[in-house]
Amino acid sequence: MFSVYGVTGQTFRGSLETLKTVPGLTAARAARGIDRDGEEFGPELRAAGARRRDAGTTAEAPYDQQAAEAYREAMRGEIDRGPIYHVAQVMSRDVMTLSADSRVDAAWRLLIARGIGQAPVLDAFGRLVGMVSRENLLTALNVEAGEVRNALARSVADVMISPVVSADPVTDIRRVARVLLDYHLTAVPVMDQRDTLVGLVSRGDILRVVVNEPPLSLWA
Repeated sequence: MFSVYGVTGQTFRGSLETLKTVPGLTAARAARGIDRDGEEFGPELRAAGARRRDAGTTAEAPYDQQAAEAYREAMRGEIDRGPIYHVAQVMSRDVMTLSADSRVDAAWRLLIARGIGQAPVLDAFGRLVGMVSRENLLTALNVEAGEVRNALARSVADVMISPVVSADPVTDIRRVARVLLDYHLTAVPVMDQRDTLVGLVSRGDILRVVVNEPPLSLWA
């Protein structure tokens, strides 16, 4: 389950499919959506299905249909996908946050000191209102040799990304990976049912699972 937070609070809560209908979120729609159960056909069988539709009732169609049905049965019973990992199992819990009213140069120094590229942004009441990255901050900073030379009179709220997509702790990380790809994100905040920030899941967190945790058939 995903939510969207902005300066006015939570504006959306729903599934990955309905998230795509939310206005104001930049997304790349070219990527293929997550396969549903029973639809995990590879490019070979998708091409075969296209040939079958083009060919109408030719002799090729029965063979393609049998092959597709055999593949479907194999996916149902013979392939062990392994455990489904949830966000809470892989997210980072020690999350540095920035205040929306912090100056951009102060925020830059905090990110550099922690060696991180971005951080969730909270308002004066501790509510998630956005995300800010080094790239966002550089729109208001002049940095030379790693040092801030001058900065515009801007706050983090002026340059942060808002609204921002967040995930529940029990969200399937494959769905989070899809959001990261579709919305060109490198990390997603994790919010609990009380709208409290409890973690951050990044591309690096997911890649560590792929590298270190068998079975790789989870990602097939």
